Amino acid sequence: MTSEKKHIHLTGICGTAMASLAGLLQLQGHRITGSDKAAYPPMSDLLAALGIPILEPYAAANLDPVPDLVVIGNALSRGNPEVERVLDERIPFASMAALLREEFLLGRESLVVAGTHGKTTTTSMLAWIYQHASRQNPLLEPSFLIGGVAENFGASFQLRPTRTFIVEGDEYDTAFFDKGPKFLHYFPDGLILTHVEFDHADIYADLEAVKTAFKRLVNLVPRRGLLVAYDGSANVSECIERAFCRVQRYGFRQDSDWRLANLRHQDGLTRWEIWHAGALWASVEMTLAGEHNALNATAAAALAAGQGIPKEAIVAALAGFKSVKRRLEVRAQIAGITVIDDFAHHPTAIRETLRALRSVYPQARLWAVLEPRSNTLRRKVLAADLIESLRLADRVILAGVYQQQRIPEPERLHPEDVVRALTDRGTHAILCPDAEAIVNEIAPQLRSGDVVALLSNGGFDGIYEKLPERLRILHPEGGATA
Repeated sequence: MTSEKKHIHLTGICGTAMASLAGLLQLQGHRITGSDKAAYPPMSDLLAALGIPILEPYAAANLDPVPDLVVIGNALSRGNPEVERVLDERIPFASMAALLREEFLLGRESLVVAGTHGKTTTTSMLAWIYQHASRQNPLLEPSFLIGGVAENFGASFQLRPTRTFIVEGDEYDTAFFDKGPKFLHYFPDGLILTHVEFDHADIYADLEAVKTAFKRLVNLVPRRGLLVAYDGSANVSECIERAFCRVQRYGFRQDSDWRLANLRHQDGLTRWEIWHAGALWASVEMTLAGEHNALNATAAAALAAGQGIPKEAIVAALAGFKSVKRRLEVRAQIAGITVIDDFAHHPTAIRETLRALRSVYPQARLWAVLEPRSNTLRRKVLAADLIESLRLADRVILAGVYQQQRIPEPERLHPEDVVRALTDRGTHAILCPDAEAIVNEIAPQLRSGDVVALLSNGGFDGIYEKLPERLRILHPEGGATA
């Protein structure tokens, strides 16, 4: 790690990983500035709290005075004015992932959580387990970088002088000059692999390309390392079959190394048993709902136990685990109407979110309000899966596809086709062009007992604030909470 203090400028600073890296670099004593196309929460709030300025929009003048180093986010490409100035003037630059490894991972134990789904929550759980265990052994207190705000910490990053660094391993590409996935920079000593499915249709041609990326990650785990992998996916099994390290599987199979059993949701808690090596290892409970979150927690428990964390600390940490911002986050409760925010980016994630809400609110009329915004959802490649996932809701509202014109016509998702297919299958579905139209449409229809899941991996044109605001106007005596 360098001891020289620098002026470091991060482009695309409102991305979850970039904002977290900014915070880590500031803790090292560097002077940090950043820029983005448009600042948006939760990371804009985090950066404001840190006193890190965000320059909007991108401009060559944002690099005045010239920084010692520019970190180029993976959303930027040639033609961006800051990228062009960096290249023209040969200003030193790096990717987020490469700088994270150079500054923070070298010389530490790197624990990486990867997979198409669940990695942010699982990384947060693993970090909280280590944090809880550090109450008895301060040397276990972790450094971490998470792609979201972990509510137990109120932050997405932490830097400690101890050995363990826990990092969310993103399979998305690194930068315009490094098209490999970010996680190949992290060289894990321990690895969790949750799921492997086709995603990121803008950079991966097909499922085989996705699997190749994960196989390369697995190939970086040393023989002394530990790989904890989900046992319910043929794709995961294929990706780990040539691992050189110890491999332990988790899931519901009878022969699983870490088997979940007797899973149920009752009294506001999710409870289940973890069986290990054929014997009951622990009875576990947590406030998070959903089978997928029980799987995430079991994966975190398995890797932590494999690294020597005491069982009692693991069980206690999971019982006290809160959540991650924008993962089944209750944004408001007004006149008996519950508004949920969830970071939906893929049909499988949408399915698991709606299944979890069904388990928590079994009697509710469930509304799914979706903005197709991720690079996968904006394309029609997984349209059939999306339709099946949305059928779990009682009412479906689709917004227009985010920046649809930027997707090649043959690849575009047409939301009117999704609405038509849902209607043909008996699910009440409509299309509204934007957040304002959605609020105007559904706010008068909502009634006590309804649950509204707002599904987007972006700002959704402020619907998270607009819908509760309208409901407060419609129900001034509704006993609102937020």
